[in-house]
Amino acid sequence: GVLKSGAAYVPLDPGFPADRLAFMLEDSGAGVLVTAGSRLPGTLAPAVRVVDLVSSQASLLALDDSNVEALGAPEDAAYLIYTSGSTGRPKGVAISHRALANFLGSLALEPGLDEDDVVAATTTISFDIAGLEISLPLAVGACIALLSRETATDGSALARALAESGATVLQATPATWRMLVESGWRPDRRLRALCGGEALPRELAKELLERVHALWNLYGPTETTIWSTLERVTDPDCITIGRPIANTQVYVVGPDGEPVPIGMAGEIWIGGAGVALGYHRRPELTAERFVPDRLGPADGARLYRTGDLGRWRPDGRLEHLGRVGHQVKIR
Repeated sequence: GVLKSGAAYVPLDPGFPADRLAFMLEDSGAGVLVTAGSRLPGTLAPAVRVVDLVSSQASLLALDDSNVEALGAPEDAAYLIYTSGSTGRPKGVAISHRALANFLGSLALEPGLDEDDVVAATTTISFDIAGLEISLPLAVGACIALLSRETATDGSALARALAESGATVLQATPATWRMLVESGWRPDRRLRALCGGEALPRELAKELLERVHALWNLYGPTETTIWSTLERVTDPDCITIGRPIANTQVYVVGPDGEPVPIGMAGEIWIGGAGVALGYHRRPELTAERFVPDRLGPADGARLYRTGDLGRWRPDGRLEHLGRVGHQVKIR
């Protein structure tokens, strides 16, 4: 509904600390807070209009059920999602309808999804990859099996839920896949496994290839719309992050911003349809991380400097080599 109205949505996880939620509401400039009975602190944003879908159910059911015109333009923001920054201050990344539509269209073809699929949705809405689990099935007519956080964080419960729902696709981080494997999970061979968010270890890839129909490794920062490269893994001894998705360009560059030779390490810069509009209300940071694209075909385009190291293999596949600086993720 938000997408069709032409507005942008900001996902808020009720499990987040109140001060973080308050910051995101204030920084985004949100005018409406949509909830479904969640107990959010009343002090969050007293000036924001609250729409509770549970208490409003009767009036919603009385509305005209005819379709409504989509008012959003391709370059309008579709969503604003907050990521943690190195300074601890969350920064909002604005993603356009064009970028989201390109992502959905590309992944519908590869790894592929159609109306016969069942996608297990386990990711919190505050993590951008939840967009694949919800928007992609809706776009192609597939079924979504919405699983609770309690189920998604318990290996045995998640294994049972996958079997009971008949899931054919599950997207998860290596940590979740490892949890499933260690629970003794033995799926039927229809399941397609999508893995991303962290490096895919060789031992885990081997375990998954013995269990699933297909294993895909995905890579991409929030600033270039969820996933930007992908590869079907067939050999656990040779794992890369593959090749760019549709309408996406990836470069490995040196300190001068020029592409380095094949096989040489450099920083990964990403361009194309998935590049974000920028950081919300952070023009200095936007200018620092999103630079003019002097390497691609489109005038006025920008590249996102990922801060990740990579190198091209002679076969055209991209290897991820870690971070340019010293960064530690703490959960």
